Amino acid sequence: MQTLKGKCHCGAVEFEVRSEAGPEGLKRCDCSLCTRKGAIMATALLADLTVTKGADKLSLYQWNSRVARHYFCSICGIYTHHQRRKNPNEYGYNVACIEGIDLASLSDIPMTDGISMSVESSNY
Repeated sequence: MQTLKGKCHCGAVEFEVRSEAGPEGLKRCDCSLCTRKGAIMATALLADLTVTKGADKLSLYQWNSRVARHYFCSICGIYTHHQRRKNPNEYGYNVACIEGIDLASLSDIPMTDGISMSVESSNY
C-alpha cells in the first residue's frame, strides 16, 4: 500500500490517498460540471482519502440531485475531490492534484457518459 499526496494550487488544502498501485480507476466525465472542470479523476474508498490540512478551507458544491458532494479550495478554487452519487462509499479525486503525476503520460482515459445518464444511474 502506498500513500499518494495531493494538494490544491495554493497549498491551503492537502490530502492523502492510500492506494495499491497509484491512481486507480482513471476516468473523465462529460456531464456539465465535469466538462467545465476538465479533471481526470481517480477512485478511492472513503476510508482511503484523508484531508490532512485545510478541511476548513474546503467549500462544498452540490447540484442536480444534491447527493454528490463536490469539494474545492475556497481560496484558489481548485477541485480536489467529490463523494460520488452512485456509490457514496467512493471518492473521485483530481489526479492533477497528486504530487509527481505527469498528466501528459496518461492516455486512453475512458469517458463516462454523464450527459445521457439519468440522476439515478450517474456516477457523478
